[in-house]
Amino acid sequence: MATIDINLLLIVMIVGAVIAVQIRDMLSCIVAIGLVGLAQSLAFLILKAPDLAIVQLVVEILTLVVLLRATIKRGEIEAEQRRDYFSEVLAVALCVLILVFAYPVIKMLPEFGYPAMTIGKEYIAQGLEKTGAANLVSAIILDFRAYDTLGEAVVLFTAVCGALVVLRKVGRKKPGGAGAEE
Repeated sequence: MATIDINLLLIVMIVGAVIAVQIRDMLSCIVAIGLVGLAQSLAFLILKAPDLAIVQLVVEILTLVVLLRATIKRGEIEAEQRRDYFSEVLAVALCVLILVFAYPVIKMLPEFGYPAMTIGKEYIAQGLEKTGAANLVSAIILDFRAYDTLGEAVVLFTAVCGALVVLRKVGRKKPGGAGAEE
Protein backbone atom coordinates (compact mmCIF):
# COMPACT_ATOMS: atom_id res chain seq x y z
CA MET A 1 0.00 0.00 0.00
CA ALA A 2 2.73 2.46 0.99
CA THR A 3 4.80 1.82 -2.15
CA ILE A 4 1.77 2.54 -4.34
CA ASP A 5 1.15 5.82 -2.50
CA ILE A 6 4.82 6.81 -2.77
CA ASN A 7 4.84 6.01 -6.50
CA LEU A 8 1.68 8.07 -7.05
CA LEU A 9 3.15 10.97 -5.10
CA LEU A 10 6.34 10.74 -7.16
CA ILE A 11 4.27 10.88 -10.34
CA VAL A 12 2.40 13.92 -8.99
CA MET A 13 5.72 15.60 -8.13
CA ILE A 14 7.17 14.89 -11.59
CA VAL A 15 4.04 16.12 -13.36
CA GLY A 16 3.97 19.26 -11.17
CA ALA A 17 7.63 19.96 -11.91
CA VAL A 18 7.10 19.54 -15.66
CA ILE A 19 4.07 21.83 -15.54
CA ALA A 20 6.05 24.43 -13.58
CA VAL A 21 8.81 24.40 -16.19
CA GLN A 22 6.53 24.45 -19.24
CA ILE A 23 3.77 26.88 -18.23
CA ARG A 24 4.07 30.58 -19.12
CA ASP A 25 1.76 32.05 -16.46
CA MET A 26 3.82 32.89 -13.38
CA LEU A 27 1.01 32.36 -10.87
CA SER A 28 0.20 28.91 -12.28
CA CYS A 29 3.89 28.08 -12.11
CA ILE A 30 3.96 28.98 -8.40
CA VAL A 31 0.91 26.79 -7.77
CA ALA A 32 2.59 23.87 -9.56
CA ILE A 33 5.72 24.32 -7.46
CA GLY A 34 3.54 24.35 -4.35
CA LEU A 35 1.96 21.07 -5.45
CA VAL A 36 5.40 19.49 -5.73
CA GLY A 37 6.35 20.63 -2.22
CA LEU A 38 3.05 19.48 -0.72
CA ALA A 39 3.40 16.07 -2.37
CA GLN A 40 6.90 15.83 -0.94
CA SER A 41 5.56 16.64 2.51
CA LEU A 42 2.93 13.89 2.15
CA ALA A 43 5.67 11.48 1.04
CA PHE A 44 7.58 12.24 4.23
CA LEU A 45 4.43 11.44 6.23
CA ILE A 46 4.01 8.11 4.44
CA LEU A 47 7.67 7.30 5.12
CA LYS A 48 7.06 7.89 8.85
CA ALA A 49 9.11 11.09 9.06
CA PRO A 50 6.64 13.62 10.52
CA ASP A 51 9.39 16.01 11.62
CA LEU A 52 10.65 16.31 8.05
CA ALA A 53 7.08 16.68 6.80
CA ILE A 54 6.46 19.59 9.16
CA VAL A 55 9.71 21.32 8.18
CA GLN A 56 8.96 20.77 4.48
CA LEU A 57 5.46 22.18 4.91
CA VAL A 58 6.69 25.27 6.79
CA VAL A 59 9.43 25.95 4.25
CA GLU A 60 6.99 25.35 1.40
CA ILE A 61 4.49 27.85 2.81
CA LEU A 62 7.21 30.45 3.39
CA THR A 63 8.59 29.90 -0.11
CA LEU A 64 5.17 30.25 -1.71
CA VAL A 65 4.51 33.48 0.18
CA VAL A 66 7.87 34.89 -0.89
CA LEU A 67 7.37 33.82 -4.51
CA LEU A 68 3.87 35.30 -4.61
CA ARG A 69 5.12 38.54 -3.09
CA ALA A 70 8.00 38.74 -5.56
CA THR A 71 5.72 37.98 -8.51
CA ILE A 72 3.12 40.55 -7.52
CA LYS A 73 5.84 43.13 -6.85
CA ARG A 74 7.27 42.66 -10.35
CA GLY A 75 3.88 43.22 -11.89
CA GLU A 76 3.69 39.77 -13.45
CA ILE A 77 0.16 39.24 -12.18
CA GLU A 78 -2.49 41.44 -13.69
CA ALA A 79 -6.22 41.31 -13.19
CA GLU A 80 -7.98 40.10 -16.30
CA GLN A 81 -11.55 40.95 -17.22
CA ARG A 82 -12.46 37.54 -18.60
CA ARG A 83 -12.97 34.52 -16.37
CA ASP A 84 -10.62 31.62 -16.82
CA TYR A 85 -12.70 28.61 -15.89
CA PHE A 86 -9.94 26.16 -16.75
CA SER A 87 -7.73 27.42 -13.92
CA GLU A 88 -10.63 27.26 -11.46
CA VAL A 89 -11.46 23.70 -12.46
CA LEU A 90 -7.77 22.80 -12.26
CA ALA A 91 -7.53 24.30 -8.76
CA VAL A 92 -10.56 22.31 -7.56
CA ALA A 93 -9.17 19.14 -9.16
CA LEU A 94 -5.81 19.66 -7.42
CA CYS A 95 -7.54 20.18 -4.06
CA VAL A 96 -9.52 16.98 -4.53
CA LEU A 97 -6.35 15.12 -5.52
CA ILE A 98 -4.55 16.38 -2.43
CA LEU A 99 -7.43 15.29 -0.22
CA VAL A 100 -7.50 11.86 -1.85
CA PHE A 101 -3.82 11.38 -1.04
CA ALA A 102 -4.04 12.91 2.43
CA TYR A 103 -6.94 10.72 3.63
CA PRO A 104 -5.04 7.38 3.63
CA VAL A 105 -2.04 9.03 5.24
CA ILE A 106 -4.16 10.45 8.05
CA LYS A 107 -5.84 7.07 8.55
CA MET A 108 -2.38 5.46 8.90
CA LEU A 109 -1.46 7.68 11.84
CA PRO A 110 -1.68 5.92 15.21
CA GLU A 111 -4.42 6.82 17.64
CA PHE A 112 -3.70 9.62 20.06
CA GLY A 113 -1.55 8.37 22.93
CA TYR A 114 -0.24 5.29 21.08
CA PRO A 115 3.18 6.02 19.57
CA ALA A 116 4.11 4.51 16.22
CA MET A 117 7.66 3.75 17.35
CA THR A 118 8.88 2.55 20.72
CA ILE A 119 12.30 4.24 20.67
CA GLY A 120 10.88 6.90 22.99
CA LYS A 121 10.89 4.38 25.86
CA GLU A 122 14.68 4.11 25.65
CA TYR A 123 15.05 7.88 25.59
CA ILE A 124 12.90 8.22 28.69
CA ALA A 125 14.62 5.38 30.53
CA GLN A 126 18.22 6.33 29.76
CA GLY A 127 18.02 10.02 28.79
CA LEU A 128 19.18 11.49 32.10
CA GLU A 129 21.88 8.87 32.51
CA LYS A 130 23.35 9.24 29.01
CA THR A 131 23.13 13.03 28.65
CA GLY A 132 23.12 14.43 32.16
CA ALA A 133 20.48 16.97 31.13
CA ALA A 134 17.62 17.64 33.51
CA ASN A 135 15.23 18.53 30.70
CA LEU A 136 14.52 15.36 28.71
CA VAL A 137 13.11 17.18 25.68
CA SER A 138 16.23 19.32 25.37
CA ALA A 139 18.38 16.23 25.81
CA ILE A 140 16.65 14.45 22.93
CA ILE A 141 16.74 17.48 20.64
CA LEU A 142 20.32 18.53 21.37
CA ASP A 143 22.04 15.21 22.11
CA PHE A 144 20.28 12.30 20.45
CA ARG A 145 19.07 14.20 17.38
CA ALA A 146 21.55 17.07 17.19
CA TYR A 147 22.34 16.82 13.47
CA ASP A 148 18.67 16.64 12.55
CA THR A 149 17.90 19.68 14.70
CA LEU A 150 20.85 21.57 13.22
CA GLY A 151 19.62 20.79 9.70
CA GLU A 152 16.10 21.99 10.52
CA ALA A 153 17.44 25.19 12.05
CA VAL A 154 19.59 25.87 8.97
CA VAL A 155 16.64 25.32 6.64
CA LEU A 156 14.40 27.66 8.65
CA PHE A 157 17.14 30.30 8.95
CA THR A 158 17.75 30.18 5.19
CA ALA A 159 14.02 30.52 4.48
CA VAL A 160 13.75 33.55 6.75
CA CYS A 161 16.81 35.17 5.18
CA GLY A 162 15.34 34.61 1.73
CA ALA A 163 12.03 36.11 2.82
CA LEU A 164 13.78 39.18 4.24
CA VAL A 165 15.75 39.70 1.03
CA VAL A 166 12.65 39.51 -1.16
CA LEU A 167 10.31 41.46 1.09
CA ARG A 168 12.57 44.40 1.96
CA LYS A 169 11.18 47.75 0.88
CA VAL A 170 14.30 49.74 0.12
CA GLY A 171 17.10 48.46 -2.05
CA ARG A 172 20.73 49.30 -1.53
CA LYS A 173 21.83 52.68 -2.83
CA LYS A 174 24.71 52.81 -5.26
CA PRO A 175 27.58 55.08 -4.27
CA GLY A 176 27.81 58.06 -6.58
CA GLY A 177 24.18 57.64 -7.68
CA ALA A 178 21.33 60.12 -7.33
CA GLY A 179 21.48 61.96 -4.04
CA ALA A 180 25.15 61.25 -3.38
CA GLU A 181 27.28 64.24 -2.44
CA GLU A 182 30.25 65.08 -4.64
